[in-house]
Amino acid sequence: MAGVQVMPAVGAVDVGLGRRRVAAASGSGAGIFVGDSKRRSRRPAACSVRHSRGRRGSLAIVCNLGGTYEDDFSDVDKQLMNYFTYKAVRTVMTQLYEMNPPSYRWFYNFVAVNKPTEGKFFLRALVKERQELAERVMITRLHLYGKWIKKCDHAKMYEKISDENLELMRERLMETVIWPTDDTSSEKIG
Repeated sequence: MAGVQVMPAVGAVDVGLGRRRVAAASGSGAGIFVGDSKRRSRRPAACSVRHSRGRRGSLAIVCNLGGTYEDDFSDVDKQLMNYFTYKAVRTVMTQLYEMNPPSYRWFYNFVAVNKPTEGKFFLRALVKERQELAERVMITRLHLYGKWIKKCDHAKMYEKISDENLELMRERLMETVIWPTDDTSSEKIG
């Protein structure tokens, strides 16, 4: 696995997003970065190395970065709902800007404090403040989703993802290939 290095003298390796913390086996908790003993990670580790009791006390790499084929894609459902909430908020804000400037100002300030990208929490807070506005956002969200379902071409989306994957792999291949130079005159023959 790229990016994970296992060192035998190390008690635990915690690999986060682009940053590695290494705790010494002595249990001091001091990391290799200044102030690491005071900082605590808010997220659980994506990958970690643990001692296993199996084969001669070997190290086992535990990684939660990738999904499995048995995933139910509930995270995708949540992301879609959050995105459609965000789109609905933008649509309602545009409507309010044109038709009801005082409500627009209030809603703008509300959106600045609360994140519309966290759909359920955003709507829950909005219902407590202004229920009619929350209902308008919910109806708009449902309407936008209905429009998207009618326009979404799943085969075309599959093709776009496949083409982008191919393009990225082709770019990476072109970066790694060492092209021969055209300096045949500088070669010494026997």
